[in-house]
Amino acid sequence: MKFGRIIGDKGRPVWVTEKEGQIFQAEGDPFAGTLRATQPVQGAVRWLPPVPHGAPLLCIGLNYSQHAAESNLPVPAEPVLFLKNPGAATGHLEPIRLPRVCGEEVDYECELAVVIGRECRDVPESSALDYVLGYTAANDVSARLWQLQRGGSQWCRGKSFDTFAPLGPWIVSAEAVGDPQTLGIRTRLNGELVQDSNTADMIFGVARIVSFLSQDTTLAPGTVILTGTPQGIGWASNPRKLLHPGDTVSIEIDRIGTLTNPVVAA
Repeated sequence: MKFGRIIGDKGRPVWVTEKEGQIFQAEGDPFAGTLRATQPVQGAVRWLPPVPHGAPLLCIGLNYSQHAAESNLPVPAEPVLFLKNPGAATGHLEPIRLPRVCGEEVDYECELAVVIGRECRDVPESSALDYVLGYTAANDVSARLWQLQRGGSQWCRGKSFDTFAPLGPWIVSAEAVGDPQTLGIRTRLNGELVQDSNTADMIFGVARIVSFLSQDTTLAPGTVILTGTPQGIGWASNPRKLLHPGDTVSIEIDRIGTLTNPVVAA
């Protein structure tokens, strides 16, 4: 099953699902397992992030072996956690806005995002996937100079500008995805393949991450966990490949779908 959120015909957020290629408005609550299709969606669709407004965005850094190598950094002993501002979340086909306070530094990062379906705390790794509602595609857009030099040694500022957390378009149920450590994951910038990896290269798998983050910490339904990016980021490329107005960036994940966003100046 897959489900997402759009702006409905009355201007309010509504849940949608897909059947045989057709988008249907849906009633109920996917977090309670009660979502059901009602009527087909007519006309153009404006996508929202497929999670409740204000959902926490927990992010894992340096979580692919080959990305650690391209960054000339040691493999971490434990997951590296940082946060993105929930207000940075945006939807499929919505523009990524390049901030006026940024120079030529804004980068793409394809990531598998995990959506928590049930409240959990202190869960063992062996049962951690039981608390996952599903998965979606994410782009951890990053302003590298703010991340590395201007953020007071913290990453969140350079990764939390408005529109720096595209998500979607769909959450695909955990049952439909199956093993999250077997997924091809890619980024295309203006059609050019710039990241191409597999979640098997993760240093810490999804179950380990969920268990780690739940230690003495309650994860509420709707919590989004970005699980890190593979090698091929623009900042590490030679020459560098960064985002500019007029670009289009797409995140592709096997069995989950494609998240596409145009890039514009603020």
